[in-house]
Amino acid sequence: MQKLTQLLLIFILAFSSNALFATSNVNDTAINIIQLPINYSKERTDLSIEYLKNRHGITQSTPVIKPVMIVLHFTDGGTIKSIHDYFNSPTIEDSRAINKRVSALNVGSQFLIDRDGKIYQLMPDNYLARHAIGLNYCAIGVENIGSDKNPLTEEQVIANAGLVRHLAKKYKIEYLIGHSEYTAFKNTALWKETDPKYITYKSDPGKKFMEGVRALTKDLNLKSNP
Repeated sequence: MQKLTQLLLIFILAFSSNALFATSNVNDTAINIIQLPINYSKERTDLSIEYLKNRHGITQSTPVIKPVMIVLHFTDGGTIKSIHDYFNSPTIEDSRAINKRVSALNVGSQFLIDRDGKIYQLMPDNYLARHAIGLNYCAIGVENIGSDKNPLTEEQVIANAGLVRHLAKKYKIEYLIGHSEYTAFKNTALWKETDPKYITYKSDPGKKFMEGVRALTKDLNLKSNP
C-alpha cells in the first residue's frame, strides 16, 4: 500500500509539472504578426484627426492614441483579402448611413485574425482605427474572420489571447472587452462621444469566444466592464 501511495504521489507531481510547463509555454510563446498594412494615407490621417476632434473632443496633430483597452470583434463574413480591401479605403461606404452621418472616415482595426489563427497587422497599433463608438481614442481593435453562422475557431481564441498578452506588455492595457460589451462604458469617464444619440448595438464576437480568451489571459487581471 505504501509503495502504491508513493507511485501515485510521483504521478501527481509529474502531471502537475507538465501542466505548469504547458501553461508557461502558452503564456510565453512569441507570436508571429504578419504585416499587411492598409493605406494610412494623408486623407485617412486627416479624417482620423478630424474624427478625434469631432467625435471625441480631442484636438491633436496626429492620429496617435494611448491604448488602455482592447476590443475583440468578428467581421461577419469575408476573407483576409476582402476585409483588407474593404478597410483600405479611407472613406466609409454610402450604405452605412448611420456611421457616415457623423464621419466620412472608414471603419477599420489595427489587427485582423484569420480562422487558422494567423495574425495580420493592418496599421500601427497606436494609430486610431474606427471600430468602437466612444472608445476609439483609447482602444485597439482586433477583427476576426467569422460570424454568428460561422463561429470563431479555437485557433482564433489562442491567437487572440497571445495578441492580448503581447499588447499588454507593450501598453498599459486595463480592459479587454468584446464589441457587444462596449455600450457598458457609456456615461463613464472613458466614454468620449460628442453625440449622445450616436450608438449601435452589436453581438460580436460572442460570449463563448470571450470566455475562452479571458480564460487564457486571466492572470493579466484585465477588466471587462467599467
